[in-house]
Amino acid sequence: MLLSSFKQVLEVALYVLLPRTCYACRRDLPLGAAGPLCQDCQAAVQHIGLRYCVSCGKPLPDGGAHCARCRREKKRSRKCALLRSAVVFGPQVRAVVHAFKYADQSYLASCLAQCMAQYWTAYPELARGQLLVPVPLHSRKLKARGYNQSELLARSLGKQLHLPVNTSCLVRVRNTPSQTTFGREGRLQNMLGAFAVTEPQLIKGKTLVLIDDVATTGATLEGCAAALRAAGAKEVMAYTLAREI
Repeated sequence: MLLSSFKQVLEVALYVLLPRTCYACRRDLPLGAAGPLCQDCQAAVQHIGLRYCVSCGKPLPDGGAHCARCRREKKRSRKCALLRSAVVFGPQVRAVVHAFKYADQSYLASCLAQCMAQYWTAYPELARGQLLVPVPLHSRKLKARGYNQSELLARSLGKQLHLPVNTSCLVRVRNTPSQTTFGREGRLQNMLGAFAVTEPQLIKGKTLVLIDDVATTGATLEGCAAALRAAGAKEVMAYTLAREI
């Protein structure tokens, strides 16, 4: 009882001295707030919804099976069977992800993975997944950042979904230029040969789910899937926290 009271006093004192603020609008969060966003910003976060491209997962407000790009690319031999995401990469989510990746806020992995777990069941096809595989960082980038945000998401998501995670079977062997400087085709070319499988016996014949924070064109996920399929994976899907539209 005394310990509980002391803990409450300590929480109030910390709140007064170091109040937590919303990552998006920077307003003070109320005492006891669990997430990184205030109620208004949390309410503004959009989930993907029921209408989306069955291939790349892009939201389709007007319905249809495929987005315009995927209709054009139907003949392309894709290694990543499908891409699904939990939420839209809007300004509120962008603010949290930016802090998670670039401001050393690795503790955010738990609540972001919780969001991913919440929407996992909205996609029954993901139930085929037998193993979660995070998108790897090149060793230089990993050293500079200190952690791989995709690995943190995969580990936390795996615990919540009771699914195994392998963080060593897929590695990034080429330190590619930033994808932001390329279009769709350039991004695909940039990812060719960028990944390799180190433990093919662990993924052979299995259905894998790649885990990443944000999907833009899906080129990075396609590069990962190509390496995994070449090493013997039965099927590769992808699931990300957010989908840029």
